[in-house]
Amino acid sequence: MTPEQIGQAYDQITHLWTRDSFNRHNGLAQLQRAMAFVRKPGPALDVGCGCTGRFLDAMLQHNYQPEGLDISVQMLKLARQRHPQLTFWAADLLSWQPDKCYQLISAWDSLWHIELSQQALVLKKLMAALAPGGVLMFSAGGVDAPGEHLDASMGPELYYASLGVSGYLQLAAEQGLHCRHFEFDQYPELHCWFVLQKPELTNQQG
Repeated sequence: MTPEQIGQAYDQITHLWTRDSFNRHNGLAQLQRAMAFVRKPGPALDVGCGCTGRFLDAMLQHNYQPEGLDISVQMLKLARQRHPQLTFWAADLLSWQPDKCYQLISAWDSLWHIELSQQALVLKKLMAALAPGGVLMFSAGGVDAPGEHLDASMGPELYYASLGVSGYLQLAAEQGLHCRHFEFDQYPELHCWFVLQKPELTNQQG
């Protein structure tokens, strides 16, 4: 599926995130854990920010300057109503180019919609957009090997892919990032999340 098709699918199910039964704490404990590794708050980005604004609120409460990125028109419409003072990017990660470095990037339940063949390239882009000491937190399918599939459990058909746990860790190592945390948080469901950190700049003088 193209990014535009993913966005159109989410336009049809935006109501699932606005209903009273939606768990608005989903992913926040993980975000808090990731923020603990950041030395000093600064610019932040929530990839696949959706409409609830819960990650943006948490970032604001901890003195970050957050931005949101999403491909869904309806999700972004609600997100801008909740946070009219913030910057939002209506774009897909394949074509979007960061204009700054971020101290914190979160991508909760969003990167897995990127085609398997493009995931490494997108993750490299996000890793490169981290400031020294910056942290990337993202969730993924916790499978042993790379794979992809279609699922229509939420209504419209959606595409999912994963590089596999070893694939993500290998990519992080190749890009020089440290893995600060990894966890299967919904076991026995194959849902996992990572906290990766770019090394601080070292003083070469003396």
